[in-house]
Amino acid sequence: MTLKNYLTLMIVATLACWGAFVFVMNTVNPEITNWLGFALFYSSLFLAVSGLASIVGFLIRFWLLKQKLAFYSVNSAFRQSFLFALLIISILVLLANELFTIFNVLLLIIIITLIEFFLISHRKKHYEK
Repeated sequence: MTLKNYLTLMIVATLACWGAFVFVMNTVNPEITNWLGFALFYSSLFLAVSGLASIVGFLIRFWLLKQKLAFYSVNSAFRQSFLFALLIISILVLLANELFTIFNVLLLIIIITLIEFFLISHRKKHYEK
């Protein structure tokens, strides 16, 4: 897949995810919905934020930081956007369940940072073989 095809596909998919999120926001009433309504809300928001962060992260890496190989920029941007979206959704779930505290957010950030470090070290070990 070429870089142009990837970016086109990511932009179209991200716009579709934002459209799905807006649709869920307008149709699901959080006061009377069941677990499916909340699952649709959080999953559509997760995919939309992940797609947007992936595109923005790639553009920052590729144009501003002038990284040489686009594959590494795409790979890092997608991985970090996934973790960023996970952090955002986790914070929203904490807020919805009235468990949001600074300690919980710091704990989430530490856990996600450790996951990122693990994935970076695992990737380096994989490429060294």
